[in-house]
Amino acid sequence: IYISLIIMCLSFNSFKEGLASLHFLDTLCQHPSVLAPALCHVEKRLTATQLEQLFVPQLSLSGSNRWTTENLALSFWADYVMDCEGPVSLEELLMFSTGMKSIPPAGMTPHPCITFAPESMDPLANTCASTITPSLLQTYSLFKANMDFGIQNSPVCIFMRMYNVSSL
Repeated sequence: IYISLIIMCLSFNSFKEGLASLHFLDTLCQHPSVLAPALCHVEKRLTATQLEQLFVPQLSLSGSNRWTTENLALSFWADYVMDCEGPVSLEELLMFSTGMKSIPPAGMTPHPCITFAPESMDPLANTCASTITPSLLQTYSLFKANMDFGIQNSPVCIFMRMYNVSSL
């Protein structure tokens, strides 16, 4: 135990020296309330508006047939995010698409994207690129059913349910 404590103290002192060399530690000590929002995570409930504003859509050329279909899917996406307190929570949707349970204090850069693939009936996600690809379907009820099924059966959300990760 003694050796573990010594190693922890040495590591902590090295970290403090690194922060002090940039005068960051002094600034942090003098103005903790200014830097706290960027450095300290506060558990707060994710809202549908936050989630909807977080994702940036990547649409086809304006006026094309594909653009029209993508805009329909984008309106379904907005409705789905607003309705997302049923079988799928906002946290599960964020986890499915980005791999994160909540938005980090400093925000997400680059912003997560919504892309569209006409050949996919199920929603796809790339957590490395923070990209979600919802289904391009003609009715909201089909869109919602496919999104719910895809998210609920994704490995990330199954893990969240098994270990109760989604509870705040």
